[in-house]
Amino acid sequence: MTMNLSALVETHGYWMLALGCLVEGETVLVLAGFAAHKGLLEPAGVLAVATVMAMVGDQIYFWLGRWRGPWLLARHPSLAAKAERVHRLLDRWHAPLIIGLRFAYGLRIAGPIFIGASPLPAWRFTLYNGIGAAIWAVLVGGLGWVFGATAQALLGELQRYQMVAVGVVLGTGLLLWLWRRHRRRLR
Repeated sequence: MTMNLSALVETHGYWMLALGCLVEGETVLVLAGFAAHKGLLEPAGVLAVATVMAMVGDQIYFWLGRWRGPWLLARHPSLAAKAERVHRLLDRWHAPLIIGLRFAYGLRIAGPIFIGASPLPAWRFTLYNGIGAAIWAVLVGGLGWVFGATAQALLGELQRYQMVAVGVVLGTGLLLWLWRRHRRRLR
């Protein structure tokens, strides 16, 4: 039994998007926006799944910070100074900080953990996390949509090149992920 890429995306696209948004998400969401432009996924479904799952992922990290944050900070004194700075910033700028963390390189996972270790009320984090997740889904998913529209305009008959386009996007995403991973190890 063979399945072409379009059928695979139509059948499992939302599940792949959901899992991808739990961890990093950008590459998967750009691809989902591209698939929505091609009519393989519904744009509203892409935005809904991306928003909810990105929010769920950050909520998990927030509660991990709430549960194990004090232990983590006690074990790693170098993190305690950074956490104190985050807590001071939260006192004054909690809304833009929580919304903007999703867009800050290297803070997508660490940010919610640090915030979870702070005294910020959970409902406040949840509110601004939801707003940030929705903005992120629209912007990054929209980027995939625009990429799809641009590719279609440039290539004309996109069907012949879809595997190449997906391969290039996946390859670029993989290289970006490996580069980020390498940079994290250097720190």
